Amino acid sequence: MLLTWQVAGHGVLLGPDRHLLHAVLRRSAAHPGLNTPAHYLCKLGNIQAAVPVLFVAVCAAAWWGRRAGLGRWWLPPLAGALVMALVPLVVVTVKDGVHRPPPGSTHPDPSGYGWFPSGHTATSSVAYGAALLLLLPWLRGLLRRILVAGTALLVLAVGVALVWCDYHWPLDVAASWCLAAVLLPWVTAAGALAHRPREGEPPVTHEPPVTDSSGSPG
Repeated sequence: MLLTWQVAGHGVLLGPDRHLLHAVLRRSAAHPGLNTPAHYLCKLGNIQAAVPVLFVAVCAAAWWGRRAGLGRWWLPPLAGALVMALVPLVVVTVKDGVHRPPPGSTHPDPSGYGWFPSGHTATSSVAYGAALLLLLPWLRGLLRRILVAGTALLVLAVGVALVWCDYHWPLDVAASWCLAAVLLPWVTAAGALAHRPREGEPPVTHEPPVTDSSGSPG
């Protein structure tokens, strides 16, 4: 909300935003060998790349939850799908309202397309983040820790790559991370509710289907 107000109202954060973009682009020009990997990282924010990952996690969470006997097994997968469905609605609405110019320009795009917030950052953050949250209750040990660290690094890398490749202003990326921070707790809440026994029901006890090689708890 604050970032949207700053960008729409040409607030004081736009100055640091420009300076940070220029600093990143100088680093990009000084290290051209990183440009190709950065472009591939940007592609991981495409719907075609991120949404199938979430779809697999939704299916896995539904399967494991139902097999474990959770009364509300359907709730976390539904929450994951709904928060992902909200992303294009929110992003397009804000883009149309703010109509921010592309990086390096002070004039809005004649086509009417806005750059704030970053759709690729929002898509990757919510899709990969929701997938992680859906799978976490069913993972243990080293695999769980690797998935948490890997997802965090991936989401960060996609956002940084979009600035590195001059596709977005830093505030575009930051706003989309904030959007993900608002949406993803609903997936966590749905998971907590699904695993809570209903009144009068005994707790569901089960072994998570996926552990590391040692089987040690995470």
